[in-house]
Amino acid sequence: MKPFYINSSASISAQDTLEASHFLEDIISVEEKLARAIHPNYKTFISPIASRRMATGVKMGIATAKTALEAAQLNMPDAIITGTGMGCIEDSEKFLNAIIDNDEQFLTPTSFIQSTHNTVGAQIALTLKCKGYNVTYVHGAVSFESALLDAQLMLHENAANTILVGGTDELGKQFINDIVLAEAEENKPITTPFGEGAHFFTLSSSKENTSFCNLKGLKIFNKATTETIENKVEGFLKENDLTSEDIDAIILGKNGDAFDLLYQTLQNSIFKNTPQLHYKHLCGEFFTASAFGFWAATNIIKQQSIPKVLKLNSEEKSSYKTILLYNQFKGKQHSFTLLTSC
Repeated sequence: MKPFYINSSASISAQDTLEASHFLEDIISVEEKLARAIHPNYKTFISPIASRRMATGVKMGIATAKTALEAAQLNMPDAIITGTGMGCIEDSEKFLNAIIDNDEQFLTPTSFIQSTHNTVGAQIALTLKCKGYNVTYVHGAVSFESALLDAQLMLHENAANTILVGGTDELGKQFINDIVLAEAEENKPITTPFGEGAHFFTLSSSKENTSFCNLKGLKIFNKATTETIENKVEGFLKENDLTSEDIDAIILGKNGDAFDLLYQTLQNSIFKNTPQLHYKHLCGEFFTASAFGFWAATNIIKQQSIPKVLKLNSEEKSSYKTILLYNQFKGKQHSFTLLTSC
């Protein structure tokens, strides 16, 4: 497929990424097991009355979506495509607790209605009054990449000219504690905190005044080992007429667990002399955390600099025109994403 243009990006994360004018300069250290997002003043984006009834993920999604559209000088996208791993888990918890507390009787449907995974995309559309294509992907750690792939196909088939694409997940209040406890029982658990966030981007089929990089390639696959991952990367790069030497930086989704060996294999081989970066120590681990890595990559290409906090080694390049992102979760749900300057 031909490359497509990225015209804007917006992020709410455990760092001050939405309203800050700088790119990961003033870092907030995440000491706890949970990396909760830094929330903006939502009154800027949502009426206080509506905001009161919205879950955290919905508010984050609307705020980042509106910020991305404003940066792209776009009033109305042709489509809205969202990825999420857990959806609106806060409202799911409320509804399940109500079932228990009320002995399965006299339940109000509000929390159930608002707990569906497509609530974020739907609320963005309602806020914008957008009646175009609207789909949510719930595919675990490749939820965001699935949304990107759908957008890529739509633009390739000329089914849309401008698309708003994002990934969002919230921590919730109870279920995440079960995940932390379960992870603690693992032989080599995830050492980065568990996090939350929302990240939205505008894509277009043609170059705009605000365009600053291309989505050149994307691949999702389910299985890889330390013996096969190098061949898979080289095969992906070959499909895009590149070699490992053409990569100016590789961004890895390391989280400290046993499956980081997959990343380490690449660090010690074909990308040994390539600038190596990571990001989950800043935003935490969650199903759409790779969208934070995607946001970081777009900013690196836009600003042509790499913040020190992202660096895993001391390698540098004179320019950053081609960036590869690799993410996986528990040895499954792998993704390669290739971004280039335009």
